[in-house]
Amino acid sequence: MTEAGLGAEGAPGVETQAPDIRIAGCAVWLPPRTPVADAVAAGLCDEALATTTGMLSVAVARDEPAPEMAARAARTALERSGFGRSGFGRPGSDGASGSDGGSGSGAASGAAGPGSGDVSLILHASFFYQGHDLWAPASYVQRTAVGNQCPAIEVGQVSNGGMAGLGLAVDHLRAGPAAGEPDRRVLLTTGDAFRPPGFDRWRSDSGTFYGDGGTALVLSSREGFARIRGLATVSVPELEGMHRGDDPFGHAPFSHRPVVDLDACKKDFLATHRVPQVIAASGAAQDAAVERALAAAGVTLADVDRFVLPHLGRKRLRAGHLARFGIAEERTTWEWSRGIGHLGAGDQIAGFDHLVGSGSLGAGDLVVWMSVGAGFTYSCAVVEMLERPHWAATTPTAPPPTSAGDAA
Repeated sequence: MTEAGLGAEGAPGVETQAPDIRIAGCAVWLPPRTPVADAVAAGLCDEALATTTGMLSVAVARDEPAPEMAARAARTALERSGFGRSGFGRPGSDGASGSDGGSGSGAASGAAGPGSGDVSLILHASFFYQGHDLWAPASYVQRTAVGNQCPAIEVGQVSNGGMAGLGLAVDHLRAGPAAGEPDRRVLLTTGDAFRPPGFDRWRSDSGTFYGDGGTALVLSSREGFARIRGLATVSVPELEGMHRGDDPFGHAPFSHRPVVDLDACKKDFLATHRVPQVIAASGAAQDAAVERALAAAGVTLADVDRFVLPHLGRKRLRAGHLARFGIAEERTTWEWSRGIGHLGAGDQIAGFDHLVGSGSLGAGDLVVWMSVGAGFTYSCAVVEMLERPHWAATTPTAPPPTSAGDAA
């Protein structure tokens, strides 16, 4: 059930109670890592900033398009969930090998499997350019990973796109199956590649290093190894100008800046807005999203076992999440995410996949996902593990190595 309500300081909000929505599968596909030290040595990144972030490496795609990385993750997630693809429309690149997020996901075989026709909705979220103009990447994911004819829809919301898609998926599933449908299943994917010249993964957003990759989540109204107990999103539209600055509206992409420069936009915005008020509005919305999700789940932060947070640099992560909510670093995915980078819309799915696949979660564990995206929107989800899936490690594994070319 979705209930419209007021967010912090009157901001519009969305609140979802979905105790019966299950996670049936998840996966991540990541290219090899590039060490931050190499970027510093090459003059791509300031050494002092790199030290402040605490990041070790980021995932950097070679030639893989963003939607293809999403499709590779999708095939693995579908196979793990038991819902394979229909087996048509597979391009020659489907079987390309890749690396994973430390939980065994990679390019799946693309072979036909049971139940892909039962996927009733496909959602694809992204942050940056998807490789073509006036094109539908969600349909590419559908053709190459599923092969059915259900609606395939693209989701925006920048870094909060994955969580926005999760909210849409929950609403779809809670509406119930149509006549003759035994179940409803949603495939949610994310995919991004932060390539030049339009984006500088080291400098476009100071304090956050961006990584490439694809993620996927399969949700079901009946079957799964985890369930969503609470989900909330709160919007603060008065802050949308923070990523727009003083630039006039352009007639085409990159009309005013050849490279994305979020720092310049923030500087322009804060020149005409009081910083304490901006911080207060942002914090109130973030608090409201967390409080609503926890209330829907009937738990408190003290009940939570692990946290999946945005893949930010350490300074930003501490200020925006760890210190604010009293979260110990070791209860998060930091030791893994500091070797991956910010995956745009995919941090939360990737982090959850890492915890599940590495054997770090077991039946009864509670995991909180937190997310923020330009606009600004804040989301929080409470996920309960019902059982450890068959594809997960039986004992926790250490974070993967972070040298160049290592598997994720």
